[in-house]
Amino acid sequence: MSRSDPVSIFGRRMRFLRETMGWSQERVGVAIGIDESCSRARVSRYELGVHEPPIATARLIAEALDVPLAYLFCEDDSTAQLLLALHKRDSSDRERCVQILIHQLGKI
Repeated sequence: MSRSDPVSIFGRRMRFLRETMGWSQERVGVAIGIDESCSRARVSRYELGVHEPPIATARLIAEALDVPLAYLFCEDDSTAQLLLALHKRDSSDRERCVQILIHQLGKI
């Protein structure tokens, strides 16, 4: 992802997830508690990087899209994919995977 791109990392990741899920901007907005009449416009502003959502709103978006909050802000694509893969594991398996990764990275 290029930093010169005017769309924020958050906005790109949010839009990608929303489109992958087949959700409209309005549906995301309503899912996070925005009034239906203005949800599309507000979500569009987040996706375009015109506005960054407050952290509480970003957390609601992450929950609605079923991703960890850090994924939406992560600047490195590989790390973001790792966060997403770990998120999809159940909690005990996630912890095991993290410990394995930490151990392996310590050997480098």
